[in-house]
Formats: sequence, structure tokens, C-alpha cells
Amino acid sequence: MSMDRVVVGYTATDAGADALALGARLGAALDAAVHVVVVLPSAEGNVSVPVDSAYDRLVADTARGWLRTALAPLPGIRGHVRHAADVSDGLVAAAEEFGAGLIVVGTGGGGPRGRHRLGTTAEQLVHSAPVPVALAPEGARGVGASVGLPRVTAAIGTRPGADVLLDTAATLARRTHAPLRLLSLAGVDLPERVDAGLTRLTGRTHAAQALDAVRGSLPSEVPAEAVVGTGDDIEDAVSRLDWLPGEVALVGSSRLAQPRRLFLGSTAGRILRALPVPMIVVPRTSEALS
Repeated sequence: MSMDRVVVGYTATDAGADALALGARLGAALDAAVHVVVVLPSAEGNVSVPVDSAYDRLVADTARGWLRTALAPLPGIRGHVRHAADVSDGLVAAAEEFGAGLIVVGTGGGGPRGRHRLGTTAEQLVHSAPVPVALAPEGARGVGASVGLPRVTAAIGTRPGADVLLDTAATLARRTHAPLRLLSLAGVDLPERVDAGLTRLTGRTHAAQALDAVRGSLPSEVPAEAVVGTGDDIEDAVSRLDWLPGEVALVGSSRLAQPRRLFLGSTAGRILRALPVPMIVVPRTSEALS
């Protein structure tokens, strides 16, 4: 799978509009084909779904109407209606069908503007998807396509899987020509007995090593920097950073995740709560995307 194709999970809601806006912007920045998918419940094995062909046609026609309206101002983006036991299964199947390397879903769900609040589909995807999942926060639909991708920030850790995250972040920056910022949180949340000077040194050393590792995979015209998060805790450190309108943040999935699957660990979950921009969660054993 590659970043040449993006799948967007769509519903005719604000969260769906957020996902579509982010997916369209990422697709344009990556020069990637964007497939917008409405997943309808499958009647097979689902007693709550009426088995009625006329009803099925009505629901499918309604979904196609949603897509026509949503995609009218977005020429070149294709819409699809698919059926599955649940939406997350349908989106994973669509990613496999189209060979997509990224799934985009909305997370607003009535939460504060610019913040994430995982709904059922997003929650299931970040625990089961085999490819990176981009989470669009409430209000992402207000970021115009002309903004592009002004910066890619990767929150790097020290545990296994960090190399895959670095590779994915470097690929995204290289393909979109966006500056890359590596964020080390290695010195945050250390025990109180640890000296503050040692905390800063730990973060700086970690960030410098990661920057050295990634520079070789970036063209000279793509700037890269390393920064160290500081604060009382993860949320505080994330909230103290500057975030550009339209940038994205990448995090790795939990080390406890099954191979080639996502799992939103405690650190990533805490970052998500404080993050005012879209987050992309990368499977720790995923193949590097191209």
C-alpha cells in the first residue's frame, strides 16, 4: 500500500465534512487519488437491518445523493458506497480494495472546536487498521485546500516502532515538500526525583539522534528540525508548542499492538487530547510507505 491513494470515511455530518476536507487536502498535497466511501450496514447476519430490496435501494440512493452533494465542489475525487458489518470493517476493506495507504475519518462528534473526540468508528479503526489512520478534529472543514500541508510534526518515542514512524514522517514530508519537525517527549513525565537538567539533556539527545537518522532520507530543500517538549506532563508539553493551521502530527501506535495493527496507547491518547491539529496514527510494524 502507498500514499498514492487515500480512503476517506464519509457521513453527511460535521465529522464527515471534517474528514472529507482533510482527505481532500492530504490528497492534493500528496498528489494522491482520493476515494470517499460511505459504508452502509450489511443485512447479512445483522438482525437489526431490514431485509427489503426496496429499502436497500432507498438507503443506497440516499448515500449516493450525499456523495454527489459533498463531492460536487471537488472534481477528481471519487465516491463509493460499500456495505459491511460495521463502518470500520468497511473502511479497512475499502483501503485494501483501492490499495490505499491512509484512511481518514472525522473525530469531532460535537466536541470543542479544534479538538478530537473519538467516536465509535474512529475508536475501532485506531485499534484495528493495518494502515495509518488520520483523525480529523472538529473544525477541520474550515481549513481551506489552499493551505496545503505547511508542516509535518512527528512525536517520536524511544520504544520499538519509532523507526517506522520516522520513515513515514519523512516520506510524508518528502512527498509534500513540507518542513519536518521531530518532537521528543522523552524528558516529559519522568519521575519527580529526576533532575530537571537531566530531563532536558535526555530530550535533546533523543531529538538530535532522531534528526540525524532522518536527514539522509530528505532532499536538501525540505527543512527538518528537532524540538524538545517541556511541561508538567504530556498534555502540557503538547499545548505549549506552536501549531500551524493545516499541519499534521504523527504518532506511533502502542508497542502492545498486534503486528501490522494499530493500537492507540496511553501516550498517544494523551497527545490526542491536547492536540489542536489532525493526528495520523502509524502502525508500529507497518511497512514504510512510499
